[in-house]
Amino acid sequence: MAVLPLIRLVEAGFEISMVVTGEDKRRKRNSSLSHSPVKAKALELGIPFTHDLSDLEKIQADLGIVVAFGKILPKECLEKVPMLNLHFSLLPRWRGAAPVERSILAGDAVTGVCLMVVEEELDTGGICASQEVAIEEKTGEELRKELVEVGSSLLVEALTEGIKTPEPQVGTPTYAHKISPDDLRLDWQHPVKENMNKIRLGGAWTLFRGTRFKIWSASVSSPLSEPTGTIIGDQVSGVNGSLKLIEVQAENRGRQPFDSWQSGARLTSEDRFI
Repeated sequence: MAVLPLIRLVEAGFEISMVVTGEDKRRKRNSSLSHSPVKAKALELGIPFTHDLSDLEKIQADLGIVVAFGKILPKECLEKVPMLNLHFSLLPRWRGAAPVERSILAGDAVTGVCLMVVEEELDTGGICASQEVAIEEKTGEELRKELVEVGSSLLVEALTEGIKTPEPQVGTPTYAHKISPDDLRLDWQHPVKENMNKIRLGGAWTLFRGTRFKIWSASVSSPLSEPTGTIIGDQVSGVNGSLKLIEVQAENRGRQPFDSWQSGARLTSEDRFI
């Protein structure tokens, strides 16, 4: 999510003194170490980079821009360089690590982007600029892409026109804690809309014959009379409706159309998703 803002800043003519990003790591099982996407872009653009925040002492910069850094910046960094954070929610709703995911799980109608002052506390700073974005039925990937586009334009516009006086956040804070596997487990005793929100994030799962079974794509359909979790054709009975399954993934298998999986699963009347 930090790559496009970097590109747009460079295109707008801002001088980037340094990119600070996480250490190289394995991003897939059994893979070699690889750069973070923003480090890879910095290398491509010829911009100096570091993994060590203390290297900020070595440069002269007017402003730091924070995008999805994932760590609270220590006081000494903020004293060295004033910082603005591009945060992907309408603060003070969804302060924290997973604002995009939490907004979808909660069934929010709108979210947005805030350009805010970085303080020692988590996402408490004043707002310099913001813009709403409708969530609708977007997947997590689609919503992230749109928020990054909106946020990148908001950032460049704010810096080009001059940063406005920050305004205090107004409202009751909520916190966007990191998403765990348990957050993505489908509960067939809950309304299908809640389960559909989990599926839109990606990686939603249930149990089938005692093993983990992922549902990657589905749509809400008409209610079935059978008990929740019952599989009838390509539909699964739920609360206040059913889910029509489109793309699934059985444990230790690749993703595939539901019809292809079903034809090889040899379902019986006893089979349920639980």
